[in-house]
Amino acid sequence: MRWFVDTLGGVYELARLAFLSGFRFRGPYWQWRMHTAFGRGKPPTPELLHSILDYGRWVYRTRRMR
Repeated sequence: MRWFVDTLGGVYELARLAFLSGFRFRGPYWQWRMHTAFGRGKPPTPELLHSILDYGRWVYRTRRMR
């Protein structure tokens, strides 16, 4: 159950971050984020989505001090 709540919270935090960045996914912040997360290569789509959700869960737990 906690994983489910953390996932929903992570999706919320990712949506919040997208809103705060003005949905400019090719902008400087997102380019920096992709470079620091993955270096020069982009992982396969399933791995990319998994890591994005992991990041969202981490942000949710960190902001809630869990």
